[in-house]
Order: sequence, then C-alpha cells, then structure tokens
Amino acid sequence: MSRSTALLSRLRRSQFLTKSLVVAAISGSVLVAGRLAVAEVTGPQPADRNITVAITSLMSRQHLTRHPFDNEISNRWLNNYLKMLDSRKLFFTQADVDSFMDYKDQLDDMAKKGDTSFAYRVFKKFLERLDERVKLVDELLPLPQDFTVNEDLMTDADQISYAKTDAEMRDRWRQRVKFELLELATEKPKSDTPRGPGEAALSSREKTGRLEGKPAQEKISKRYHQLAKRMKQTDNNELLEMYLTSLTTSYDPHTTYMSPETLENFEIQMRLNLEGIGAALESPDGETVVKKIIPGGAAFKDGRLKPDDRIVGVGQGADGKIVDVADMKLNDVVKLIRGHQGTTVRLSVLGKGDTEPKIYNIVRAQIELTDQEARSVILEAGKKADGSPYKVGVINLPSFYMDMSGARAGKEDFKSTTRDVSKLLKEFNSQKVDAVVIDLRHNGGGSLTESIKLTGLFIDNGPVVQVKDSDGQKTQYDDTDRGLEWAGPLVVLTSKFSASASEIFAGAVQDYKRGLIVGDTATHGKGTVQSLLDLGQRLFGRLPNAPALGALKITEQQFYRPDGDSTQNRGVLADIDLPSITSQLDVGESSLDFAMKFDHVDPVPYQKYNYVDNRLVEHLRGLSAERRKESKDFQKISREIERFNEQKKSKRISLNKEKFIADKADLSAEKQEEKELEELNDPTRPVVKRDYYFNEVLAITTDYCKLFKTPQAAAVGRR
Repeated sequence: MSRSTALLSRLRRSQFLTKSLVVAAISGSVLVAGRLAVAEVTGPQPADRNITVAITSLMSRQHLTRHPFDNEISNRWLNNYLKMLDSRKLFFTQADVDSFMDYKDQLDDMAKKGDTSFAYRVFKKFLERLDERVKLVDELLPLPQDFTVNEDLMTDADQISYAKTDAEMRDRWRQRVKFELLELATEKPKSDTPRGPGEAALSSREKTGRLEGKPAQEKISKRYHQLAKRMKQTDNNELLEMYLTSLTTSYDPHTTYMSPETLENFEIQMRLNLEGIGAALESPDGETVVKKIIPGGAAFKDGRLKPDDRIVGVGQGADGKIVDVADMKLNDVVKLIRGHQGTTVRLSVLGKGDTEPKIYNIVRAQIELTDQEARSVILEAGKKADGSPYKVGVINLPSFYMDMSGARAGKEDFKSTTRDVSKLLKEFNSQKVDAVVIDLRHNGGGSLTESIKLTGLFIDNGPVVQVKDSDGQKTQYDDTDRGLEWAGPLVVLTSKFSASASEIFAGAVQDYKRGLIVGDTATHGKGTVQSLLDLGQRLFGRLPNAPALGALKITEQQFYRPDGDSTQNRGVLADIDLPSITSQLDVGESSLDFAMKFDHVDPVPYQKYNYVDNRLVEHLRGLSAERRKESKDFQKISREIERFNEQKKSKRISLNKEKFIADKADLSAEKQEEKELEELNDPTRPVVKRDYYFNEVLAITTDYCKLFKTPQAAAVGRR
C-alpha cells in the first residue's frame, strides 16, 4: 500500500524536485580529476530490456483492472510522459508533439520487445528545447517590462495548446519571465534571524527579501541555467524510471516503477532508520544547502554543520580528496555523503558570510527518523464538573511504518507503528487521561498490516478491512488480539491528506461507532492496495548475485470497510467537518488521472460499540458551529476559503503589478500545497500546533467526554 498521498507521490517523483530527505548508505562514485564523473543519459542499457519486459508482463497479468496492454494504454503512456517532462507546455512545440504522436499506437508493441528507444528520443528533443528556452530567457530578461498592462498568465495547462510558432513560444516565455520578475519583486523575506559576529550584515535588499532590476534578472537566468544543467545530468536509471512510471500510472495513479535508488529510499522511510550524517538537503538555484539537521544524528551531535550552510565539496575517509560538487545535482551529492555507520565523510562547507570553506570530518552513524514516528503530548482543555481540566492525550502519527526487512528476518523488536502507539497508550492510561486524539492529518498511509493492528488497540476483536482482488475474490482481515489498549473517548483527526492505511483505520473506527472522525469534509480517497515486487528476484530468483533492478509497486487489490463501502474516490466522511483550506485543495484521489471508481461489497458481521450515534453527532456539530460562529479565526478562514475558490476557479494570474500584489495577499493552491509539504518534512515541528483549529478539536473532544457513555463493557489491556 502506498505510503504517500497523491501530492507527495507527485512531488517525490518530479525531476524538478530540489529537496532530499536525509543522507544514508549507498555505493560509492567514480572520480575524474578530483570531480565526480557526472552521470548522464547515454541510451538504452542492457538491463532496460529485462525490466521493461517484466513490467509489461506483470501489468497485464496482475494489475487489479486487468486492462489489456493495448493502444489505449499506449496513448495514455505517451501523454503521461510528455506531461512528466513538460507539464506547463513551455518547452515542446506542437510540431514536436505531432512527431511524437506517430508512436501513440506503437509504444505497447515496442515495450513488449523491451524497446525503450522512444524514451531517449523524446528526452533528447526535450534537452534541445530546454537549451533554446534558456537562451530565450536570457534574451527576454534585459528587455523593459510594462507592469501596468492588464494581461493574464494562464495557469491551467489543460486549457492551452503547445506553441505552434516561434512568435507564440516567445510570447509565452515573455509572460513567464514577467511573472517570475513580479514574484521576486514582491516576495517576503525568508528569515529575520540575526547574523552572528563575523557574519556579513544584511543588505537592504536582504532585509526586504525583494529582488528587482539586474539582481532579479541574474537570479532568474541562473535558475534556468541550473535547470538545464540538472536535467542534462539525468542518468539512465532516472530516465527509465520516468518513462516506465508514465506507463504504470496509465493504469492507475499508484502503480509505479521504482529504480534501485528510489526503492532504497522507500525502504528507509518504512523502517524509519538509516546510516549517515543526518541532514536534510535542498538545492535552490543549483547549490547544495543544508535545510535541516536531524535531531540526534551524527551532524547534530558534531554541532558544526548548520541550516543554510552550503556544501561545496565532499571527500571520503579521514583524509580523502575533496570532490567539487558545485555543479552536481542533488541526488549525486547525497550519494557521496551517504555511507555506512562508523565511516568518515569530509564536507567542505561555506557558512553564512564565509569566503573560504571549512572542512568538517563527520563520522556517519545510525539515525532514527523520530520525526516520522508516533509522538504524543498530554494537553489540558475545558472543565469537568469539579472545575478541574480534562486531560487529552494526543498522538501525532505521520505514517503507518514497519521495518519490512526486520519483520521478514524475524526480529522481535522491529520498528512498528502499533508497538510504538501501544506504549504511548499505556502511558496515557497511567496518567489517567480522559480522552485520546489520533492526529492523521498528514498521514499518507503505509503498511496495511499496521493499520489492522493499530485498529485492534481500540476494538476488542473483529473484522477491520475487506480486500478484493482482480478475480473478485474477497479476503477479510480481522483483529484477533483480544482486549483494548484504550477503551475511552476516541477522536480521529483527518484531512484531505489522510490516505490509504489512514482511511482503513478511520473507516473501521467509524463503522464500529467507536469514536468521532473530525477534520476536513473527507479524507483523500485512496482505497487500493499495492504490492512491492522486486524485479531482480522476479527475474533471477534469490541468487546472491542477482542484479538490483528496482521494483514494481503495483495495484493488485481494493479494500473495503467492514460495512462494505470502499474508501476509493469518496474517502471517509467526517462526522464533524471543520472549515480549512486543505479541504479545498485538488489533491484527492478523485482529481487524479485514471483513478479507480467507488464501489461497494457486502458488509461483514461485526459488533458496534455505539460510543457514537447520530443524535450525539448532531449535538456536537451544533455546539461546534456555535463556537465557530463567534470565532474571528474561523470567520477569517471562511473568507479565505471563498477567495481561494474564486482564485482557483479563474485559473489565471494577473501580470498587472497592482493586481498581482492584491492577488498574492490571498492564498494560492500551489503555495498551500508547498506549505503542507514543508510542515510534513519539518523534523522540528511540535507534536501538535495548538492554534484556533486544534483548540476547536479539543473543545469537541471535551464536549464528547461530557456526553460519553459506555453501553458495552470493554476490557482494557491486551490479552
């Protein structure tokens, strides 16, 4: 089952992504004259044929839809690939696309033979067009711009066609350059953090955060030159991953091909530990910059590496030669920094204001990714009849994680969501909390097994989820571990980013009438199950020298709640929905291409707890509505939602400076999605931000506590 929401999946796979989570262990690199030999696309490799043939065979035989691998898929595949390379239709011309369309009914036949030459043909043309557009940007930037003219930039690529003439392409880029100049002239400063002794003082431009004139032109020019450089460093594995994922997502949005590197990163995220220095990196304008230091990691304990430091060189061992990484794509820099526990990496680092780099020798270590594991806090809210506050235990759960390799190896203490949450619930019981809130707002899913086991902590026993395969065969998965870890009031907090395994848990809680679902109107709506098929093992068995060929994450099943409803497309509807911008974002399953439809199977027998009923929910909704009516914060968010939807509907951005500034004061869908991703990847974020929104969640929770009754006895404690 996919761990990510559609948004996170899309961002992770984008070739324009400029962030990398953490540095870990991977193989070494080839050095040429003190520099890393830059990987680039050369042409189809011998392994490409085996991988492609294996994937086409598996898709035809094992995908849930059993859609034939035919011309329809071939058409979808081609269009997906073009969107992946040129989603805004800024690079290819209509003539280019027309020539590609000659192959629209041939890609399926070519793939069955293992022929991936089309991927390289299109990518070569893309690089040619990219160079032309960079040259065009440099021509347009010095030209005078009239920011008083009323003209709009179209933001919906589906409503525009590819440029047919040089003049049309030039005008499209003229608008693009004008937009980026406006962005730089109106952006807010990123940080007000004062600089320490010896660091350069902030310039007036840095204080405002704005760039205009020649500095703005230089920044935009550098941005596109760096983009061209990064894309030319795309290697064969990355291109094959793009191309074959364009095929697999022609069946459904969650079936993807993972290259060996992507597969390794996926497994790191699932087991929540790695070997490395513990730093999150990003690559704004082509430089490798430290975004975050992972608490408890090697860099954190060393203490010298800081956020915003630039890494300009990397060496191996205590005295290894420093490799210049100035022009290197981020993934290649990460590969150099990664390494096994106990080994040394040498970093050449430029701090703020530094003119000469410093060399830091850091010993790599085992790092626990604690920011992605279950965390808890006990909060006080409301008042009981005796005047004392209610104690509410809050668990923030970013994913349903499980160390798959540890589980396969039979380790007793492998990393597990359920094991971690069980410990937190035991602590809550010892502290005599009055209610528990499980925060799943940023939980994109994960392990199906863990979602079932976690549900078992809140019900005695019974069915949690039904799964149906492509043959229509149903399998029922039950909680068989008797007893409850928590038997009191339960609130599950969800958003449109809550997906997959989160929806299994929330749906079961709702079906059993075991707790309240509060949050966005509905969850993400991903109701399909993916299996991870290692292609090396598929082709060569478990031979010790089997090549690493990556994996196919393929949709093979669809899951259903105990009551028979699918969560696919529709999601889990909140009992009490609270207004938010996230509820308005087009990031749900229903907005994705080739998403499967909602359907229903027969319910299975299960015993409801009736801790929640319709009258109770209506009463709690009314109390919440009254509070929100008097809340200035909720009044403000309602106005922002209205403006947000107007902006989203228009699908245009004004290039008139006055209107641009006014529109920028409002929320934008793109900025809100970026904000959500930033919050998810911020290792320093609190367990929960106690803002007006969460205070209302607590108010609903304490109202629920006052009305809570236990119509059936439930034994606390697992047996």
